[in-house]
Order: sequence, then C-alpha cells, then structure tokens
Amino acid sequence: MSAIVELTRRERRHRRVRKRVLGTAERPRLCVFRSLRHIYAQVVDDESSRVLAAAGTLDPALRQSLAGTGNAEAARAVGELIAKRAREAGVERAAFDRGGYLYHGRVKALAEGARAGGLEF
Repeated sequence: MSAIVELTRRERRHRRVRKRVLGTAERPRLCVFRSLRHIYAQVVDDESSRVLAAAGTLDPALRQSLAGTGNAEAARAVGELIAKRAREAGVERAAFDRGGYLYHGRVKALAEGARAGGLEF
C-alpha cells in the first residue's frame, strides 16, 4: 500500500473548512454528519476536546415523531433539538462546520432549524 491516501471530494472540502473553523469555549463548533438515512449534529469545544451537546435522527426524543429520517423535515427537527440542548449547556453562539457537505438541502435545513431554536452563527 502506498503512502499516498486517496481522499474523496467531501473529505478534501472538509479539510479546507476545518482549517478555518475552530470551536472554542466561547464559540464551539456545530458539526454535521450526513448519511443516506440519517443526519447527526454535535456541538464541540475543540480546545478542551469535549462534546457539549449532540442530536441525531436516531435520538429517542425524535425517533417517534419523525415520518422519515433522511429528509429535510427530519434535519430541521435535529437542528431545533441541537439548539435546545446547546442552550441548556450554556451555548448561545456557535461556528457552523458543514463537514464538507454543500450548504444545501438537509444541511441547510439543519442550520435553519438551529437558528430557529435560538443558536447564533
């Protein structure tokens, strides 16, 4: 196996984003992971390497109320839930880390849900 590692386009975009987006105690990073069936979000303080809040479509609080998990409606609900949990943890502002995904569709819906839930970024 060679030393050269082939990266996907998303991973290359993610590395470019992560060069500039860093979560601090005052402004943690809201990171997004999207799979074909689910979407997950975490609020991370990179300085202390701690996850302050997390939510996803597999979360028991959402699982019962969602008709489907791989759509924009579910992503918006995850955004609202992560905003609620972040505010409970004392986070008012966050830096949005889209994880190399394009700001469109489910990622955009999650961000709008987080903003509707009271999180600033």
